[in-house]
Amino acid sequence: MIPITRKKLSKKQKFEQELEANGGLKGTTRRGFMTTAGAVAIGAVGVAGANTLQAINNGAKAAGDPIPLGAMLPFTGWGGADAKNFEIGIGMAVEEINSWGGINGRPIELHIEDTKNMSAEDVTKAAQRLIDRFGVHAIINGYNSPSVRAEYDTISDAGIPYIHDNTQYGHQFAVRDNPDKYWNIFQDDPSEYYYGPGLLYFLDSLEKSGRWKRPNNKIALFSGSIDYATTIAGGIRDYMDQFGWEFSIDDVVSQPVNDWGPSLVRVREDPPALIATTHGVPSDQTGIVTGFAEAPTNSLLYVQYALQLRSFLDIVKESGEGVFCSTTIGTLKDEMGSAFGKRVFEKYGEGATPEVVGQVYDSVYTWAIAAARAGGTGEPYDGVEQNKKVCHFLREQIYRGVVGTIKFMWGQAATPYPAETNDPSLGMPTLMMQCQKWQDPVQYVSPDLYATQDWMNPPWMKG
Repeated sequence: MIPITRKKLSKKQKFEQELEANGGLKGTTRRGFMTTAGAVAIGAVGVAGANTLQAINNGAKAAGDPIPLGAMLPFTGWGGADAKNFEIGIGMAVEEINSWGGINGRPIELHIEDTKNMSAEDVTKAAQRLIDRFGVHAIINGYNSPSVRAEYDTISDAGIPYIHDNTQYGHQFAVRDNPDKYWNIFQDDPSEYYYGPGLLYFLDSLEKSGRWKRPNNKIALFSGSIDYATTIAGGIRDYMDQFGWEFSIDDVVSQPVNDWGPSLVRVREDPPALIATTHGVPSDQTGIVTGFAEAPTNSLLYVQYALQLRSFLDIVKESGEGVFCSTTIGTLKDEMGSAFGKRVFEKYGEGATPEVVGQVYDSVYTWAIAAARAGGTGEPYDGVEQNKKVCHFLREQIYRGVVGTIKFMWGQAATPYPAETNDPSLGMPTLMMQCQKWQDPVQYVSPDLYATQDWMNPPWMKG
C-alpha cells in the first residue's frame, strides 16, 4: 500500500477550513445569526464604523495636525504575546480610520509605551510619559490588570478618555462611587466577576442537555492571588450553592506557580467533578494542564483565559484537548468576525491571533466615532471640556463590532450577554471555548448563537 502523505495546514488555512465547515461567510445558521442582526447595517466586510466615520468626515481626507493616541502594552512582561496582538489591533484600526478621513479630517498618530509586568509603578509611569511627552488625547489598550487601577488618578487629572480591557469588577465600583473624578475612564469589556457564575450556568446547561453528568458535587478551586483571579473565584463561591456544588479544595496560589505537583496530589486524593483555575497567567497554567495529563482524574479541567493564545496550545499540545476556558471578550466567528480574522491573517501573518486582536480594534473605533460625533478631541488638561463631550457620546452610543456589542452599563463597563441582558444586540457575549484538536483553532461551545462546535467530553473522562 502506498502511504498517504497529508499536507500540514497553515494556521490561516485551518482558519479558512473551519469557516467553510461552519458555512463560510454567508451562513444563516445560529453561527451566523448576527450577520443579519448587525453586519448589514455597519458593513459586512467587518470594518465596523467605517461608514459612520466616512459620513461624518463628508469625504475629507486625513490631513493637518495629527491627533496623538496612546497605548500602554506589556511587551517585556508575561503578557508579551497579548501585547503584540494588541499592537496589531490598535495599529490596524488606526490605519483604517485614517484611510476614511481620520477624526473630522485629522489623522491619528499612535504612541506606545511598555508596561513590562504591569506593576502599579510601571503602568502609572507609562501613562505619565504618554501624557507629558506626546500629549495624547486618549489612551486605549488591552489589559494592565495587576496595576489595580493605580493609573486612574494620573489619567483622570489629565482629563483624557481612557479605554481599557482590564476586566475588573473593581473598576465599576471605582467609577460608580467617584463619577466626578473618573468620568473619563471606561472598561469596554464586561467585568471578570461574570466568569464565575457564567462557568456554573454553563455546566448546568451541559447537565440539563445530557451532554455531561457530574460524577460528584466537588470543585477543586485554585485562585491566583491578584484581584482579577480572586474576584472570579468569588463569583464561583457566590453561585455554587445555587447549583449544588461544594469545595474539595479552595486554595489561593501565589504567582508565578513553578510547581503544580502538590496541588495535583491533593486533586488525585479526592477527585472532584471540576478543577477550576482562575489564575489567569497562561505561562503558569501550562504546568497544571501537562501535569494533570500524566494521571488524569474523572474531572473537567477549566483554565482561565489561557486557551486564547496559540503559544499556550503549542506548549501543552495533546494535553490540552478537552480543556476549556471562557472569555468575556473575544472576536466572534460570525460573518463580521470571520471576515476580520481573514484580514488579520492576510495582513499580519500567522503569528497574529484574531481572537485577541479584535478586542482593541473595536476599542479604537468606539472612541473614534464618539470623538467624531463630538466634533473632535481635546488635549490633556486644557481640553477637558471637549473630552467630556467625547465621553458623553461614549456613554450613550451602542457599537456593534467584531467582539459583539459594546454598550456601557453602570460603572462605565461593557454590558455582558446573557448575564445582564437577554438581547444579544445589547451585550457582549461571555464565550465558552474548548480545545478539541490542539493544532486547530479553539472552538466556541457557548452561547449557542455564537457556537462553532458542540461540547466535546474530554478524552480522559470515563463514561
